[in-house]
Amino acid sequence: MPVLQLNNEQLNLQAVAAGSEKAFKALFDQYRGRLFYYVSRFIKSEQVAEELVLDVFMKIWTGRELILQINNFDAFLFRIAHNKSIDFLRSAARDQRFHELLWEEIQVAATDQPDTMIMAREYEEKVRKAISLLSPQCKKVYSLSREQELTHDQIARQLNISRATVNNHIVLAQRFIRNHLAKEIDLAVLFLLLGKI
Repeated sequence: MPVLQLNNEQLNLQAVAAGSEKAFKALFDQYRGRLFYYVSRFIKSEQVAEELVLDVFMKIWTGRELILQINNFDAFLFRIAHNKSIDFLRSAARDQRFHELLWEEIQVAATDQPDTMIMAREYEEKVRKAISLLSPQCKKVYSLSREQELTHDQIARQLNISRATVNNHIVLAQRFIRNHLAKEIDLAVLFLLLGKI
């Protein structure tokens, strides 16, 4: 980076540290495109990538008083973007809605891509494995809810238990399955699958 550009950036960072919104906007305009491209390598959803980039800048703005203590601002900014991308992927791996969306995407993609068909089978097997590890009563309640699509009231009547107990079993089962899948699914597979979402 040329010395003049480095000095301009240092002056801009000083202005941001002092609370200048104009300087912050200039910083945002300078880095936004590069950060978006970088985050998009991990997260294939433009909307999510854009939100993560905004989160990076929000972190910079809220911690602006410390900005002058950073030796290499460029590297620091990209490290935050990297960490936010990985955090998003990890959190997505634990999110039930993400798993449902992921499963739909796998099924659609599996019709014409052999690699995806293999991943679909592996994913389905991991879900079945997680379900098999549930307690017998929890497994039965979860199966009646998800596979037979019975309501909580119907399950309560059929098993002669309270509706609250049914709800507790469903919540415990979902939490257990999410945690099991989060441990089992490789981040590399998530990267590949997120590229199709």
